[in-house]
Amino acid sequence: MSDTDEGFMRQAIDLALAQMGQTWPNPAVGCVIVKDGVVVSQAATAPGGRPHAEEQAAPAAGEAARGATAYVTMEPCGARSSGRVSCSQYLVEAGVSRVVVAAVDPSPFASGRGVERLRQAGLEVRTGVLSADASVLYEGYLHRLETGRPMVRISEDGVGYDARFAASARADLVTELNRLGEAGYTRLWTTPGDLADALAAKGLLTT
Repeated sequence: MSDTDEGFMRQAIDLALAQMGQTWPNPAVGCVIVKDGVVVSQAATAPGGRPHAEEQAAPAAGEAARGATAYVTMEPCGARSSGRVSCSQYLVEAGVSRVVVAAVDPSPFASGRGVERLRQAGLEVRTGVLSADASVLYEGYLHRLETGRPMVRISEDGVGYDARFAASARADLVTELNRLGEAGYTRLWTTPGDLADALAAKGLLTT
């Protein structure tokens, strides 16, 4: 892994981290487009989950995107649930020649489809760059994909979380979390106490 790839991916991760807790139901993604060692545009997923990072950064780069490298914290989508242009297609149409990805997206709209679309269009793709560093961005999103429920963690201030989980400790916590998962929440927080203990006892608290 080159130091250059790591450095620009860290910039993309920092962009995404600044948006955590604001982009549900979509994960926070950062995209940095670099031409000849210079950042020509950058963006992160907007509040509310749209527009996506790539669909902001690619048009903003303009002609400078041709032959450039895009650093993206999560695999660009190969399709959109809305039917709109996919993020992978935005990068292809912008003329980007290389895409560096931190984490592969297992959702039905990516799951390798984004990477495959890029490669079929002739772009060089590299995956797994700083994937461990990017993992905090997607742990709640992946948890919801796997279980249907948002992840819950203990936090003192809730910074970077979608919302606070404030159910009664005596409530049907699985049902409550399933409802919130259906609403699009991915990462919730609670404070130490009876609710956290009840969640932990049912295996619903992520440590």
